[in-house]
Amino acid sequence: MESFGFHDGNIYDFLENRHYNVRQDVNHNLQMHSSLVRRLSLEKVMEGHQGCVNAVAWNSKGSLLISGSDDTRLNIWSYYSRTLLHSIETGHSANIFCTKFVPETSDELVASGAGDAEVRLFNLSRLSGRGPDDNAITPSALYQCHTRRVKKLAVEVGNPNVVWSASEDGTLRQHDFREGTSCPPAGSSHQECRNVLLDLRSGAKRSLSDPPKQVLALKSFDISSTRPHLLLVGGSDAFARLYDRRMLPPLTSCRKRMSPPPCVNYFCPMHLSDRGRQSLHLTHVTFSPNGEEVLLSYSGEHVYLMDVNNAGRSAMQYTPGDVSKLMSFTPILNGVELQPPVSNVFPSRLPRKNNVSATREKCRKLIQVAEKCLEEATNYFYGIEACSEVLDGYVHDIGPMLKHECLCLRAALLLQVIPQKKRKKRKRKWKNDAHMAVRDCYNARRIDNSSFQAHYYMSEALSQLGKHKEALEFALAAQILSPSNSKAVDRVDNVKRDLAAVEAEKNKANDGLPRSESRGGRVLSLSDILYRSEANSDASQDGPRSEREDSDYDEEVELDFETSISGDEGRDVESNILHGSLNVRFHRRGDSGRESVGANGICGSPSSSSQNDRIPYLPEVAIDMKQRYVGHCNVGTDIKQASFLGQKGEFVASGSDDGRWFIWEKRTGRLIKMLLGDDAVVNCVQCHPFDSVVATSGIDNTIKIWTPTAPVPSIVAGGAESPETADALVAMENNQRKLSRNREAILPFEIFERFRMHEFSEGTFHPFECTQS
Repeated sequence: MESFGFHDGNIYDFLENRHYNVRQDVNHNLQMHSSLVRRLSLEKVMEGHQGCVNAVAWNSKGSLLISGSDDTRLNIWSYYSRTLLHSIETGHSANIFCTKFVPETSDELVASGAGDAEVRLFNLSRLSGRGPDDNAITPSALYQCHTRRVKKLAVEVGNPNVVWSASEDGTLRQHDFREGTSCPPAGSSHQECRNVLLDLRSGAKRSLSDPPKQVLALKSFDISSTRPHLLLVGGSDAFARLYDRRMLPPLTSCRKRMSPPPCVNYFCPMHLSDRGRQSLHLTHVTFSPNGEEVLLSYSGEHVYLMDVNNAGRSAMQYTPGDVSKLMSFTPILNGVELQPPVSNVFPSRLPRKNNVSATREKCRKLIQVAEKCLEEATNYFYGIEACSEVLDGYVHDIGPMLKHECLCLRAALLLQVIPQKKRKKRKRKWKNDAHMAVRDCYNARRIDNSSFQAHYYMSEALSQLGKHKEALEFALAAQILSPSNSKAVDRVDNVKRDLAAVEAEKNKANDGLPRSESRGGRVLSLSDILYRSEANSDASQDGPRSEREDSDYDEEVELDFETSISGDEGRDVESNILHGSLNVRFHRRGDSGRESVGANGICGSPSSSSQNDRIPYLPEVAIDMKQRYVGHCNVGTDIKQASFLGQKGEFVASGSDDGRWFIWEKRTGRLIKMLLGDDAVVNCVQCHPFDSVVATSGIDNTIKIWTPTAPVPSIVAGGAESPETADALVAMENNQRKLSRNREAILPFEIFERFRMHEFSEGTFHPFECTQS
């Protein structure tokens, strides 16, 4: 794939042609050109914090960088000299998770949000001196109305008076400096802060078809820079939500919990919309620079791109029923084509004005690369990238039969359908590959409804997902289409054998012992209450849910394992284990609609009451993915970012649990760069507003500045890669194995066993002592 260029073309041709195309914005196009991205290398390591750096943000001019850390300090850095200008002791009592420059204030006002549930505002003009140690300053404003950690702040371009804060208490609040500079702590008898813009304390959904019930602990939030009335929020479920601020009710207080207001759109990849996994949640959501797309980063999952402007098109929307339709066998009668797909893998783009024959020849060469990868049962990643290059980059320049061939080929690569002579080779088994193969087979059937390959690979994909009955239907259809094909006969036999094994296992389980007797009257451990272990394969993720997932336990648990901590106890270098604090909250299953915030019980029940309970719930429509980005690992922290790079946003970047950060071409999902950015975890990736410069941070107590200064372009670090980054594919495979592990493999179950619950009182927090391993 190295020999095939990227879609932004040759930088030398662009520089030469700029004299003839005066309407092109040279700065926009050159800021993050692929030639520069592939030359990114570490320029500067900026030291000044004493803990993990959880937040970095540029000012609007790009002259200053602000950072927040576990050491509860805000540092202001000079972009030009790469030096520390100011270090502010904020007074926060817990980790700082977010910080921002307030616009239109001459960069004098900065805001911070932290794990102590507070939002603080500081005026830099009040600093007693000009050096990094002269930090005598008191907050200009202090807002204490949140009840849980503040995970994200946002500001509006051109608005110097307001900052918005998103918290794990399920509320999004609007702090207007003109109305007040302080508020009493949450739970105070005289608290009446009418600053709740979004009340999502009853807003979390287990699946698209389920009504919202639980607290949506907000993890991320963004405001569109082009249409600031649009708000994007993400939290403790699988769905990002788009709101129009003009359609929201007036600001309220937290005294009365409100029903979640209707959103403009839900965003969620279709294959994640019906999982019902409580551990699946978003760590970051953001708008593209032009506001037309959104980027979603999931914990234990990949990064996904969604369309905002095309959200009204039926091709991008789906309902809960469409999920099952995608995997159901629908015979084609009288040659009538299948209905349009629920998700369009062929995005609408203007036709190209280039040499079509040359483009098709390039596509043919890419397909040959993919065929060789499949035949040799090796380098599946590059074969998939080659197919994606054709399907996502040149789809309007090739004919339908070439599209069909490429779709089936990519499905085979995703499923690792290994030739007989290569069966000893290990399969790839990257997370959700089977779901992506289902999409490709569905669209291949639209082109050729009598395609043997489309039916055969669809059967294989459904088998890997544990949907054996549906797999048998497609296998039988493939056998009818090609009766003499031995592969079809074997496929039918294999599916029947799998189906019989599942039925036998089900009968065996029904004949087994009943559930263990009630645990009442004895000491409960977290192992009793944790509802299940995560699935370690796509089959178990989509197959029958485990007994504990839909358990009838009276007690449920909210669990946060915070790995973003400072000091020597934060990292065990030799064992590569991150230690942290475990926050646990118990509540009764029937009380999911209630919230306890203190003895005075300020926050009440949802206003929906029993009247709304009688109204049947109508499932919403969601917007499906248009691209996914794979290779990184997002499990260890819940503040990991995914960002657009450059003013045009043509590239996507994300941190990773392996200490690297990854850059992909947005259009095709093709990996363009991988860099080692931390000794443990990279959490933050922020591109400079105008220059080809990126700032990253993570578990290390430093900030790293990356510039295109490498002598040669490469997919890894600067052409002179270390052994740790020399093999990009090995690094990505290791990350995929981490994503597919059980939850207990990531957070060792022995940690949970050290927590003992001695007295349980409904709706309260309990102190636990954790013995560090």
